[in-house]
Amino acid sequence: MKKYMKKSEIWTFGIGLFGVALMTGWMPDYTATFFADFAFKGKGFDSAVMANMISVVFLVAGIVGAVCELVIGYLVDNTRTKFGKVKPWFGFGVVPLALVAMLVFVAPNTNNQTVAIIWMFVIYALYTAFSCAVESPANCFGSLCSPNPSERSSAISIASFLRSVGQSGGMVVLIVVAAIMKYVMGKQQYQNAEGRGLDLVISTAVCALGLILFVMIFFTNNKENVPFTQEKVSLRDAINVVFAHKNLLRVSLTKLAGFGRGVYGTVSLYIAVYLLGSKDLKLALLLPMGIGTAVGTLLVNFVLKKFSTKQTYILFCVYGASSLAILFLVSKGIGFNSGLIIPFLILNFFCGLQHGNTNVTPNIMIADCVDEIEYKTGKRQDGLAYAGYGLFSKIASALTKGLGPWLLYTWSGYMSSTDANVAYATQTDTTLNKMLMIYTIIPAVFVVLQAVPILRYDMVGEKKEMITKALAERREAAKAAEATESATEA
Repeated sequence: MKKYMKKSEIWTFGIGLFGVALMTGWMPDYTATFFADFAFKGKGFDSAVMANMISVVFLVAGIVGAVCELVIGYLVDNTRTKFGKVKPWFGFGVVPLALVAMLVFVAPNTNNQTVAIIWMFVIYALYTAFSCAVESPANCFGSLCSPNPSERSSAISIASFLRSVGQSGGMVVLIVVAAIMKYVMGKQQYQNAEGRGLDLVISTAVCALGLILFVMIFFTNNKENVPFTQEKVSLRDAINVVFAHKNLLRVSLTKLAGFGRGVYGTVSLYIAVYLLGSKDLKLALLLPMGIGTAVGTLLVNFVLKKFSTKQTYILFCVYGASSLAILFLVSKGIGFNSGLIIPFLILNFFCGLQHGNTNVTPNIMIADCVDEIEYKTGKRQDGLAYAGYGLFSKIASALTKGLGPWLLYTWSGYMSSTDANVAYATQTDTTLNKMLMIYTIIPAVFVVLQAVPILRYDMVGEKKEMITKALAERREAAKAAEATESATEA
């Protein structure tokens, strides 16, 4: 089939997603530890109340994000500009997002616990709203980059690869910033600064600049190659797209069914601190997983040449649950000591391969669902299709961010440090064992559950080929009609 994208466009699409992930990929987990361990240290607040409120903060922010997904999707599909309908949101939203992200790590100096709690709710809800306004359109661009399903799938795979690299990139920034601070300030002064979370503030500023730079590279080089239909999208259309189209709904429900798979992120920092021995080892902990995710995105592209999207998704889910179970068993067999580090990091790489599937395959499925919706209705509603997926994703994220902190700060019995110069307190063996379960067994159960909705997905094989061909014929006919009309007017 005809190629629509320049080679540079494929890579700059990925660079744009890299920039977004550089900012958003690490924010939720580090925001949780900032709120719990640094923002109000030494203020004498009730630790149990704060722990419960942090869970609620992320739950409420997730609900805000879910609402914003629908609103942004509706607005995207009603956007008509010379840049297209997605690029203005992606390009012009990065500066506000960068500024709000910075404010997340600037806590008010207050001794009033109620004020502190209100601030957490407001600032993180704002961050969630602005991140939706950028991330959702950025993901939506995948269905607009090319009407050729093969070219589109390859572009989404490469972009997803670079996005997964960006998700680890933010952690690299944290390590580099910490190393520079330690060199400039000295070990003792750095520990004092770290105890106040100053390294998080500086790292956020670096990632915010990266966000703006990399998205601007995308914005200046890429164009939307799938024409949008001229009809305005109604609120009824929005509801129908999100809830009435069965295949799209099935893809979206994978996020809801598998919401608990993301709780590992809540505890990853503490796994590095307590099971591996140092906060600085979080990069060593998640970098193999990040590399595995990046490799997984490329592996998915290869598997998709042999199997359908449905088969690929289910295959990787079974593999992912198995790899997490093996990691748990090996960790329990070795025990929490220095001998665990190397096996843990190696197995983390293999656990990361499954994330390539969840980063790539649903986005390809959604693009296929957009084609199916256009075939049935005559309207191309990319924004709402991705908003529907984003809606369920945000609800799942809210549940994850509510469940994760509860599992960590309440169920596991985690104790936070009360010493202004000590970042993390000593934990019991029971707590450490529960942390390991939060990182492995609990996510494994949800990895299996997320495959269930896809069992009845049918936008594959002959049906997909038929719809792709029919849409190509429609577009050619529309072009011919426009050319005839122009000639007649002339």
